[in-house]
Amino acid sequence: MQVIGVDIGFGFTKATDGKQFRVFKSIYGEAVDFQYQESLLDHDEQHEHLQIDIDGNAYFIGELAERQSTNRQFTLEQNQFVASASRVLALAALSCFARERQQTMHLVVGLPIGHYRQYKAELAGMLRDTHDMVVTNAAGERREVRIAVTDVRVIPQPIGSVMDRLLDAQGRPAERRFATEKIGIIDVGFKTTDYTISDKTRYSERGSMTTENGISKAFSAIASKLKENCGINVELYRLFEPVETGSIKIRGRGYDLKKITQHAFQQLAQNIAADANRIWADDWDIDMIMITGGGGAVLAAYLQPLLEGVIVPMEQDLDYRLHNVRGYYKYGCYVWPSARSLPAASVEE
Repeated sequence: MQVIGVDIGFGFTKATDGKQFRVFKSIYGEAVDFQYQESLLDHDEQHEHLQIDIDGNAYFIGELAERQSTNRQFTLEQNQFVASASRVLALAALSCFARERQQTMHLVVGLPIGHYRQYKAELAGMLRDTHDMVVTNAAGERREVRIAVTDVRVIPQPIGSVMDRLLDAQGRPAERRFATEKIGIIDVGFKTTDYTISDKTRYSERGSMTTENGISKAFSAIASKLKENCGINVELYRLFEPVETGSIKIRGRGYDLKKITQHAFQQLAQNIAADANRIWADDWDIDMIMITGGGGAVLAAYLQPLLEGVIVPMEQDLDYRLHNVRGYYKYGCYVWPSARSLPAASVEE
């Protein structure tokens, strides 16, 4: 029996079994038969090919869907995301860790604070089941897999980062500071930003909420500027790499994104910081503030001067996107100690 942590985000889906991580874009589309499947040059793409068949439907997942599927599914609507996308993306993540034909798993997943109460039971119900699927690798080899998810714990997303700092790799309490102090967490995701307080590991309802100020807000501003300049609607999920590198090519012409990205990030950081300072106005006894999430990685430098409080830096041993999901895994080891594994070691995208 395995413990798996899965963070199904609007931008990326992240998962870990305590030994390795898998990260892929939260996109899926119909699988197609390749007329030509050989790489034109020597290049190892084995880890990039993520294809599963479930319920009689064949799906390409992540960048494979982005490259090859005509009808791609990518949404920022929470109800649609939970109802249709979450199960496909979660099972794709679990398939990466199914090394046996039949595997039993315990699962820890997260939901944004603002959607936790509404969707907790629905998400747990759709995942706690026996799932039959066929996994196809880059060579076209098909493998039948049966995954029995016997237990599911759904927790508020930002709590994962607290669990990551509080617990060691075996799910045992390690840093007592994070168990005895009052911590404000700002979790910047793709669509949403979560604000929550862990007061001696107790969740604070008063100091918690979700806003729509995720990184997609900045991406939308960048996409609008590109539309003005070149007349092309660039899908938001295709902006990750251009924003990171600072440029994009459209119809063979290069566009510098550095200035518009900086402006968009500054504006978003101002909105997020204003929300945090307002939400936590009565919580003047917060000991420290943690900035986490994939969006937190790029906005931390913009946010820190604007926040009222002491900022505790995230550990630099890991991609910011993975602190929550590693915390989910550690929490799973705490809940199900007999399933403890080895420390996480590698990331595959």
